[in-house]
Amino acid sequence: MEKQRLVMIGNGMAGVRCIEEILKRNTERYDIIIFGDEPHPNYNRILLSTVLQGKTDKNEIIMNDWSWYEENGITLYTNEQVIRIDRGEKRIYTNQNCAVQYDVLIIATGSAPFILPVPGNDLPGVTGFRTIQDCEMMIKTAEEYKKAVIIGGGLLGLEAARGLLNLGMEVEVVHLMSHLMEQQLDAPAGALLKRDLEGQGMKFLMEKQTAEILGDERVTGIRFNDGTETPCDLVVMAVGIRPNKQLAQECALHINRGIVVNDYMQTSDSCIYAVGECAEHNNNVYGLVAPLYEQAAVLADYLCSIKTDGYKGSVLSTQLKVSGCDLFSAGQIYEDEATRAIRVHDEIAGMYKKVLVRGNKIAGIVLYGNVDDSNRLFRMMKQEANISDYKNASILHKEDEGDEMLVASMSPEETICGCNGVTKGQIVHSILEQELTTFEEVKACTKAGGSCGKCKPLVVQVLEHTLGGKVEEVEEGICGCTALTRDELIEEIRSKGLKTAKEVRYVLGWKQEEGCVKCRPALNYYLGMVWPEYEDDKTSRLVNERMHANIQKDGTYSIIPKMYGGITDAKQLKKLAEVAEKYEVPLIKLTGGQRIGLFGVKKEDIPSMWEELEMLSGYAYGKTLRTVKTCVGSAFCRFGTQDSMSLGVALEKKFERIDTPHKVKMGVSACPRSCVESGVKDFGVIGVENGFQIYVGGNGGTEVKEAKHLCTVSSAEEVQRLSAAFVQHYRETGIYLERTAPWLERMGFEHVKEVLMDEQKVQQLNERFDEAIAKYSEPWQEVLDTPQLRSMYKIEHL
Repeated sequence: MEKQRLVMIGNGMAGVRCIEEILKRNTERYDIIIFGDEPHPNYNRILLSTVLQGKTDKNEIIMNDWSWYEENGITLYTNEQVIRIDRGEKRIYTNQNCAVQYDVLIIATGSAPFILPVPGNDLPGVTGFRTIQDCEMMIKTAEEYKKAVIIGGGLLGLEAARGLLNLGMEVEVVHLMSHLMEQQLDAPAGALLKRDLEGQGMKFLMEKQTAEILGDERVTGIRFNDGTETPCDLVVMAVGIRPNKQLAQECALHINRGIVVNDYMQTSDSCIYAVGECAEHNNNVYGLVAPLYEQAAVLADYLCSIKTDGYKGSVLSTQLKVSGCDLFSAGQIYEDEATRAIRVHDEIAGMYKKVLVRGNKIAGIVLYGNVDDSNRLFRMMKQEANISDYKNASILHKEDEGDEMLVASMSPEETICGCNGVTKGQIVHSILEQELTTFEEVKACTKAGGSCGKCKPLVVQVLEHTLGGKVEEVEEGICGCTALTRDELIEEIRSKGLKTAKEVRYVLGWKQEEGCVKCRPALNYYLGMVWPEYEDDKTSRLVNERMHANIQKDGTYSIIPKMYGGITDAKQLKKLAEVAEKYEVPLIKLTGGQRIGLFGVKKEDIPSMWEELEMLSGYAYGKTLRTVKTCVGSAFCRFGTQDSMSLGVALEKKFERIDTPHKVKMGVSACPRSCVESGVKDFGVIGVENGFQIYVGGNGGTEVKEAKHLCTVSSAEEVQRLSAAFVQHYRETGIYLERTAPWLERMGFEHVKEVLMDEQKVQQLNERFDEAIAKYSEPWQEVLDTPQLRSMYKIEHL
């Protein structure tokens, strides 16, 4: 049978899930082409809040990396927008002058944040919260500005607010209604939520309606309908989403709030289907992932000619992904004449439970503070269970009923993981077929528990019930490809003499032959750390490291040349200006690392710009030493007690390019005033009258960690010696992508101090560091050894 061509518009969660389901059913049915208007492969939009909060790297939320598309024969166009559908010719057209014929077309364009139609809504500094680019814009803004206002006190707005708090911004949440999350919580639960969030540092302006966003060149504040104002540097609109239906509207498909579909996700054109947030089924548009995955499975069945009852709609539930706040709601939230409520409200413990009952059946659930009953109550509501035999005082627990009865009584079709649409039956089947024995194995195989993690206890219960007993929790492996932990992996690499990533994956039984986006760079690092002679695998590095430039949200790049200790001269500045002018660089900016960055660089210009600059990369993208900030020190400052510039340059020269588990930042201050904030650096030095104080394990990022005072030494040579020992110890014991602050907490400061105060161990660490750093020298580094550079940095031993 000749393959049909299936074209999908949209590369989001619902659409790609549909493709995954089709491939499970029939890999030979379709040639698949996907168009996505973002520069990324498919990623988990649910976890954007964790990226903004600094808990997750954006690369960790990729669900299907580039290799997945290639392995499954899928043609993926990124950064390309479909602008027209010609139903007569069965052809789509893109903004890149691409025209593609289709036999089957799936519209999975999702939704867009609703931007309030008020004056000033298009000012720089006003954004929605919907994409990786939105996160990157907010993170970048937080580096320069201090005050953010979130418009909307719903689920998305509060997650954005928590993230911006983590980024160090002052945050105010503006909400039109009298209590937060009014679509999911009633007033008592909303009040508890507000109290807890205020305790975390959020501020609230309730019952306020935005009239105008103030500012000229960028946002400076908000004016409300009552005439009051609040200043701000960033405005995040989180007042709702709107289905992206314009393409369907322009080609005359039937639309209402969204693209109208039948039970098989078919539009008014029999060759065109819609799935996800853009689709409207029975007058309902869904914005949560569980119903979208249900739609995807139905559509996959239908397109693969498998009998299906079709999509019948979904019963929704809500959870909030904000640290310290546990809530759950489902169904009807507010009482009416036909309902009665069972309530437990403990203001001291901050706990609230309400179950709405209609005719001996659960009609709605609101839980705050303690959500242990959520799965059980939600299941009873969906099954329309008669609750006559339950004890109301204990929130519908039967006498002598244990929690283990929950999974035992669940049907195979019931959803365990709402984020990924995984049912109990799928988990049980995988456990038995694949002989899974741990939660991590279940997660890797089924994706259950792989997103927000709220369902992990229930997944473990299913595992225990299926295996007939308790299961032992094992430490999480480095990724879903292996159950090996970091320490186990390194021991295997050493003991078996594994010298390449391919050997590691083959010998140690990787589940994916080529690894994944998470383990490939980690393996590359661990192999280089264990074997100094290891040849770096450039293909396993992220695109920024391969390009020696940071990709920006518009697809351009930033180039940040190295300036040792933040020191430059007229000749270097002139060269920067000439190159920036020649290549029409739109933004030249002083960075937080005492460098000059060129932003908005075209990809094709990067190699020639580096060549003409004749400067080394500042490695602003690398898992290595980023910068050594210095003050002017005793050379110029009347308070300076030590030569901070010379020491800073020497440290930066010493560590440049050596790979570390995560980025490392250093600072050298010439006196206790610590103008370069040495006390929040990974390795900080403060000059005092009798030498240098050394601080380790600081972090000034999303969660500020004060560095620990390690010791005081009398000379710059001792500083360098201890710094090499510290960095090498971190290299040898750190987990890939673990900053020094959590590393120090995990290892124990006293243990690390004991190692670094042991002269013999310091000597051994320095020897291993010297051996490791030797492989990083490059011919172009000879640029450093010039009389001009020696003069510029006023240092003899360059």
